[in-house]
Order: sequence, then C-alpha cells, then structure tokens
Amino acid sequence: MGASHVSGLSIEQTTKRDHLLEILARCGRVAVAFSAGVDSTVVAKAAALACGDRALAVTARSASLASGELEEAETLAREIGITHRVIETEEFADERYRRNAGDRCYYCKSELYTHLEGLAGPLGVDVIVNGANLDDLGDHRPGMVAAREHSVRSPLIEAKLNKEDVRALAKDWALPIWDKPAMPCLSSRIAYGVEVTPERVANIDAAEQFLRQRLGIRELRVRLEQNDLARIEVTPADIARLAEEPVRLALVSAFTRLGFRAVTLDLKGFQSGGFNALLSSDALLTSFQP
Repeated sequence: MGASHVSGLSIEQTTKRDHLLEILARCGRVAVAFSAGVDSTVVAKAAALACGDRALAVTARSASLASGELEEAETLAREIGITHRVIETEEFADERYRRNAGDRCYYCKSELYTHLEGLAGPLGVDVIVNGANLDDLGDHRPGMVAAREHSVRSPLIEAKLNKEDVRALAKDWALPIWDKPAMPCLSSRIAYGVEVTPERVANIDAAEQFLRQRLGIRELRVRLEQNDLARIEVTPADIARLAEEPVRLALVSAFTRLGFRAVTLDLKGFQSGGFNALLSSDALLTSFQP
C-alpha cells in the first residue's frame, strides 16, 4: 500500500487489518488454505504482505470444486504475488463423507488439513492458516473442529474480522473478488442424507453454470433434494424472470438433460447455508462422531 493510497476502512477496520498483518508476520512461513473465496483471498493477500516469500497459498482440487474456481485461484495468486500450489484431495473415497450426514464438512477438512500437514515438513511451513472469519463461529461449521485437531489457525478470527470487515479490506486492497458471492463446495448443495457422489456434484455444477452463463444470474444455488429434485434459489429480483417463458422451458430442458427428475423454484429466494437450517441440535450431536 503506497503513501498515496486513501483507505476506505474505518478506524476500527484499520486496527483489525494491522492486527491481522502482525499475527501473520509472527507465524514464520505460512501456508494458506486458499479457495479463491473472499475470505481466503484476503488471508493470502495479508500473508503475502506480512510474510513475503515465506507465504504459500494451497488450493485443493477435487470433484467438489466448482468450475472456474481453480483458474480464478491461479489468477488471484499471480495478482497477489504469492507462491501457489495445487494439491489433489480424495474426500470422495471416504464413506463417512459420501454418506452426507451433518458432519460431512469435518471429513472434507480433515482430508485437506492432513494433506497440508504432509506438505508442511518438505516446504518448511511453520503454520497452516484458513479463511474462517468471526461470523463463521455462529454457523454450523464442523470443519472448525478439524482445524483445531490439526492446529490450523484462523487469523481473521484472531484479529476479530467479520464478513463485513473482510469485504471492506478486500475492496481496500483492490482485490477483484471483493464483492464475489460466497461459493461453498458443491457438496454443500446436496441435502443431508442424500449420498454425495462425483456425478451428482458434476450435475449441480453444470446446472449452476447454465444459470450463470446463459442467464447471467450471479447469486444462486442449485440444491439437490431427495429423488433427484433440483431446487433453485435465486435472489427475489430473479425469481419472476426464471418463471417467464421461454426461460422456464429452456431451464427445465437443460436440467432434465442433466438428469434431474423435477425442477422447482424456491419462492423464499437465495439463502446461504440453507440446508444447515434444517439440522436440529439433536441431529448435529448424534451425527458428528469423528
């Protein structure tokens, strides 16, 4: 950040930014679990600023990664100026992951962090960090349990940055994804209890790409319910548009070709983490048995 830069951050956000950089500077050589989402991109940028060539960004490639996300990660890493590694993860080989209970994310993150630990020694990495922010503590996040078990740190949480702070910092640092919609893994689109398979996530990916590329819809989810039923969530402004002819017919035709038995449009509109709201506290307690 040059002397001519005029920050758009509040005083509180500036303090949090400086704390974030201090935390990372004290970590030594850092490996960032880098998904190309806003949170992990901010952590990668902060690590590059605080640690220089001691910072490394690592992206996991698997069937659950949406189309275009790996390419975006590679582009962002170049723009940030951080060394980038791509690893292959095999969460679909784990029956506990495929069964898709409320603890699915735990097994995915355990797989990721195990691979990152394997890299740490050969690369001389001192600390592995993720992009979890303060608001994530209020959601169902079994992956945070895996992070603790593998001693993965969350510098955004340590510096007390919430989602709003993270986006403000991304914008202030001129990161091109500062307003990017959240893009959780494709497996999160599948209703709990419905088996997660590479074929199902591929169909969901293709359906979402149709909505983005053919119809220009930016914020959306295609959720897979029981019996191969697709439930589309878009913002209220886009709901009427999808129900109009000939858009409706084109949408149904495309989804049918992808193997969905039925296609529905959720009148509630887009909801991040929609399936988590359906998990009762009892279900969470009984399903999560690492």
